[in-house]
Amino acid sequence: MGIYSDYAGSGTVHLCGAAAALAVVTVLGPRKGKYSADGSSNAMPGSNIPMAALGAWILWLGWFGFNGGSELVVSSEASAIAVSQVFLNTNMAAAGGVVGALLMSLILTGKMDVTMAINGAIAGLVAITAGPSAPTAGAAVLIGLIGGIIVYYSILFFEQRLKIDDPVGAISAHGIVGIFGVMVVPFTNPDASFLWQLYGVIAIAGFTYIASLGVTYAINSFMPIRATDEEQMAGLDATEIGVEAYPEFD
Repeated sequence: MGIYSDYAGSGTVHLCGAAAALAVVTVLGPRKGKYSADGSSNAMPGSNIPMAALGAWILWLGWFGFNGGSELVVSSEASAIAVSQVFLNTNMAAAGGVVGALLMSLILTGKMDVTMAINGAIAGLVAITAGPSAPTAGAAVLIGLIGGIIVYYSILFFEQRLKIDDPVGAISAHGIVGIFGVMVVPFTNPDASFLWQLYGVIAIAGFTYIASLGVTYAINSFMPIRATDEEQMAGLDATEIGVEAYPEFD
């Protein structure tokens, strides 16, 4: 019959967070200027790509503790070997994710988009999180590579087709790839069942989205969460904390 298996949380952590994020943007709506009158999307680049990349590399490093720590014990040779396999697979999947996202960017645009590389790394990490102990290193690379490809297309689909404004691609990287990570577990873990993995995905995403939607609507009813048009034009650095990130550009 099999079981639901999610070693370190592709579903319980990442899909859960993405479902909550989707609920918030459902209420929040797109940023001013994101979509034109004809429905086409407009690029709104981040202000500091090097800092975003640094944040991703810090996440990458932290993931060794996140996944490796989920083994919970390193008191025997067997558990130490298991943790080392988790470390190896975590790193290989992240690298595969970067390659997958960059390949898609290069093939489709002729450029290697750094922001897609960042999301590719996160996608690879999310994809392997549900089952980092069982695959071989080669399988981990493949899982990460597919995760990187998925996140590339998913970001474009949410932005251009569904008109959902997700500035950093979190719903795609953590949600869509999180689903993939959960569903791929039975390929390397014979104890896991595709049916129970699917049940887990539906339960986590469904409950979290509905609960988060209710809470967000309630908060928004007495404390609007969307910045006004004027605040968006001035920038939240100035309107929220009274400091300009780049005063020389005023």
